[in-house]
Amino acid sequence: MTEKIIEQLIDKGVRIPNPETVYISSDVDIDRISGNKVTLYSGTKIMGKRSLIMDHAQIGYEAQVTLENTLVGPDSKLNGGYFQDTVLLGKNQFGSNAHVRKGCILEEQANAAHTVGLKQTILFPFVTLGSLINFCDCLMAGGTSRKDHSEVGSSFIHFNYTPNQDKATPSMMGNVHQGVMLNKPPVFLGGQGGLVGPAQIGFGCISAAGSIIRKSEPRENRLILGGGFKNASVPRKAGIYTQPGQILEHNLAYISGLFALKAWYAHIRPLFVSGVHSRELIKGLGENLSLCIKERIKRLVDFGEKLKISRDILGANTKTEKSIVIDSHNRVLEKICLAQDVFDRQDPPFLPGPNGQAFIRSVETAVANQGKDYVRVIQNLDPADGVKGTAWLANIEKKSMDKFYKP
Repeated sequence: MTEKIIEQLIDKGVRIPNPETVYISSDVDIDRISGNKVTLYSGTKIMGKRSLIMDHAQIGYEAQVTLENTLVGPDSKLNGGYFQDTVLLGKNQFGSNAHVRKGCILEEQANAAHTVGLKQTILFPFVTLGSLINFCDCLMAGGTSRKDHSEVGSSFIHFNYTPNQDKATPSMMGNVHQGVMLNKPPVFLGGQGGLVGPAQIGFGCISAAGSIIRKSEPRENRLILGGGFKNASVPRKAGIYTQPGQILEHNLAYISGLFALKAWYAHIRPLFVSGVHSRELIKGLGENLSLCIKERIKRLVDFGEKLKISRDILGANTKTEKSIVIDSHNRVLEKICLAQDVFDRQDPPFLPGPNGQAFIRSVETAVANQGKDYVRVIQNLDPADGVKGTAWLANIEKKSMDKFYKP
């Protein structure tokens, strides 16, 4: 079956220099693989019915590449590694030894060097990752071009697994409602460093090389210096959460941001569809974002189960200070119980109010006048229109948060 599929791909124009080394599973739809200057180098494996490869893509130039239900946008170069249930919107590049797992979205011109691990990661246009990086459960925005981009330095890690064995740890660099406009200053996370999730970092912030960031810095344009610890050994009680309210707030803000992004993907991205493959790419974009939302809600609910254990441990000691902490646990648990229902009842496809409607009309006009180059159109919008778009998305985020924090 593989040989027949490969013959069909070659006949439609796909370049396969060494066909004997390429594997295509029987569930791959060859109509979803472009014949326009696509190259599959030795060792390429493609599996899954969602798989999509668009014009001018190059797969496996440096090392073997496995694509499993991955959607590869035009002009992308995946030089080596494993990609699963990932959407790349175009002009993306990865070095060798990539390990990109389920739920990732890389928007236009987002890139990574060699040996980068991602999962449930969303990178806005231009974001660049160095080498030897683990950057799971993150959203990163910021930057205006390939020369002015947000960047994560080599040997950086996002710490997304806690000693209490939960992953309620998503971190956001920048935000959705401003980041989609592609006009905010970049974020720079210095190499040989790390970020302890969950956290929020403002646009324009820089962390010095070697810094471990342990607190959020939502203010913009700050230099963050994270020092080391002095040698110490102190008692600890396993399974205890000391600031559950902060963890909850970070998670709710992150999920609310994803819902704002879902509105953007539902109403703005389809305006740039330019063919059958492009339509499938945008469809896959929405599907992956839904995966991300489900994952974050699941992790939040799992965190609630861990929090119950923490409350029970603390309940064994009824000192006043402990009872205050127990009360904070109970308040957080009440909100977590609401989360599944609240987020399930969001209003897809997020029908826009006056600001959203005005913004959508302005984008439609820009597409009619300038064509369907997403980056160019968004960056050339009138600033006043951008303000309306930002207000529309910010209101979606606010309404989501208000359901938890306003009576």
